[in-house]
This record gives sequence, structure tokens and C-alpha cells, in this order.
Amino acid sequence: MVVRIRLARFGCRNRPFYRVMAADSRSPRDGKHLEVLGYYNPLPGKDGGKRMGLKFDRVKYWLSVGAQPSDPVQRILFRAGLLPPPPMLAMARKGGPRDRHPIHPMTGRPLDLEGVTVVDDSNVPEGGAEEPVSEE
Repeated sequence: MVVRIRLARFGCRNRPFYRVMAADSRSPRDGKHLEVLGYYNPLPGKDGGKRMGLKFDRVKYWLSVGAQPSDPVQRILFRAGLLPPPPMLAMARKGGPRDRHPIHPMTGRPLDLEGVTVVDDSNVPEGGAEEPVSEE
């Protein structure tokens, strides 16, 4: 059984409200679930922000036993600080080839890596640890 952490839609038309669920990947979106892990309200409140609540310990548990988050849940967990940023690639134009420049996860703009130098130390063996050198 493959467990997915995904969103189940509640609320009425034009007013979505989602629950973050741990569910079997074969069950329907709003169908049977294993556990409710939190909620996400995409509509801005009076303060202008989106509201979400998560049970951090339970989300960490499901991730530790191999549950796979869906793409929207992965972005939510990144904003909550539970996951690293998802890999993003910029598209040059719709339907066109993808640009291979890394993207900043918060702004969505390409990163400028011209001033950054990448060091490749080929003297280090594959194990990563250097062998001790005996001096005589």
C-alpha cells in the first residue's frame, strides 16, 4: 500500500477549503483516508494571508514511514519548514524547452550564478575521506 499525503477538498463552490490527509494512493480524492493531518484555507483572511494548520509530529511520522506528498502538499510543507524546497525549472515559453537554470523557491526568479565558482577537488578519493600521509 502506497501512502500519499494529499489534499481533500471541502467547502462550497467558489469557497474551497482543504484538509491535509494521509490516504492510500488508490482511494479517491475525497474518499477514504487514514488520518487527518491538518487543514489549508487558500482564501485570504482579514489580514490578507492564507491560513493553514498542521500536526507537525504526525506529518513527520508519515514522511518517516515513506509517505509521498503530492505537489501542492509538498509546497505547503516547504512553507511550513518541514521539507526542503521542491526542484523547480523555468520554462522559456509555454510548451517549449525547459531552461535549466536553478530557480529561487520563494520568488520564482532564476538565480544568478555567474559570480559563484564551483570547486571540484579531484585529489580526494571516492570515499570522501583523505588517507593519512606518513611523513618520514
